[in-house]
Amino acid sequence: MTATAIGLVAGTLTSIAAIPQVVKTLQTRHVRDISIWQPLLLSFGVALWMLYGILIGDMPLIFANITPLVCNAILTGMKLRYGREDILITENNHDY
Repeated sequence: MTATAIGLVAGTLTSIAAIPQVVKTLQTRHVRDISIWQPLLLSFGVALWMLYGILIGDMPLIFANITPLVCNAILTGMKLRYGREDILITENNHDY
């Protein structure tokens, strides 16, 4: 396997890794078990990788980071939006 092929496979896998979580979270609107830090830190990390790709003019690096940036930004937004609903549901289900 060539270095280019390894890079393409790695870029593809890391690009699509967050898609199943985004789909599941959109379907269930349940984010209680998702840490806010994971998608937030990944968003910043892939944004920096994309910026680095822009600075050095590396199109594969730029494109490999677009999908994970969008997915992790969406997950962060859903955690902020639906997290409050999870808290309310949990509080309402406790017997005091």
